[in-house]
Amino acid sequence: MAYSQPFPLAAPQAKGTQLPSYGPDLAVRLICPECRDPNPNIVEQFGSGDLVCGNCGLVLGDRIVDTRSEWRTFANDEGDDPSRVGAASDPLMEGMEQLDTVISFRDGGSGIARELQRAASRSQNSRSERNIMTAFRDIGSWCDQFSLPKTISDIAKQLYKRSDEEKLLRGKPLEAVIAACIFIACRQAHVPRTFREICDLTHVSKKILGQCYKALEQAFNLTPGASAAHASNNPATGPENLLVRYCNHLDLPPNVQSICSDIIVAARKHGIADGRSPVSIAGGAIYFTCYLLGKNKSPRDISAVAGVSEGTIRLVYRLYYAEKEKLVKQEWIDDGRAVLDRLPVESTR
Repeated sequence: MAYSQPFPLAAPQAKGTQLPSYGPDLAVRLICPECRDPNPNIVEQFGSGDLVCGNCGLVLGDRIVDTRSEWRTFANDEGDDPSRVGAASDPLMEGMEQLDTVISFRDGGSGIARELQRAASRSQNSRSERNIMTAFRDIGSWCDQFSLPKTISDIAKQLYKRSDEEKLLRGKPLEAVIAACIFIACRQAHVPRTFREICDLTHVSKKILGQCYKALEQAFNLTPGASAAHASNNPATGPENLLVRYCNHLDLPPNVQSICSDIIVAARKHGIADGRSPVSIAGGAIYFTCYLLGKNKSPRDISAVAGVSEGTIRLVYRLYYAEKEKLVKQEWIDDGRAVLDRLPVESTR
């Protein structure tokens, strides 16, 4: 089964004059030459291997192949046994050998089994295939540690396979390439993670991770938060995308997240705290919103979740406090949800 190639290159090669393609005529129908019925009743008799007209009995073909299920069961229970040998084919492993030969460890202590296993692994898979299998295992393991869904793991595996096919990151450490693939996969699936979170997970320096990420982004023309075929103008790791996780870790009610998102949008519209990182803006906005709604959270708690210093959170808070009339909607004050007097003045010093 053929699959469309994921992550096509940004600059495809110029194609020459394409020759007309020819294919089978799918409009051709098989009818009985005796009946000439436009809607023939063709019967396949798999027992004898014949193709017979159901109206006149004329044999139209012989030695046909039985395309039905080959399932057989010897179980005591009645009915068919739909079990098969081996797992389903994996599109990520297309073009690679997916059937393994397992050699028993029981050799009477002679050590022959270990030598046979080593020889079998060398003969079955090439070096590139072994590297891909190792990378796939690492991607799956790190995604499990990060509690990421299987969709992100599959996207990261596809991106790594494409980068390996195009030889884009030769000489880069395997851990750095995998980290960049996971980072991009999170952005594509609209569950972004920050550079610091990926670095803490994979123990890769931020500099090398940035180099690998830039190389993949330029090679495949990756648009943040969208596939290569559908562009998007939304920021990839914007503060609004980080609020969901941060508010969940802080055990904040849902209304805090919605109001905090509106405050961030209003601050961006008025140019407040421009130039700050999304993590800093998210932390400062949560601190501002919590006091505004009476759900007090200390800067230390927010700092532990967001991964930024308490001073940075207080700095963004001071910028928001100075323009609080522009950020707080009047309807929030009218219905009693927001009270400006709750905002601590001492934090602005």
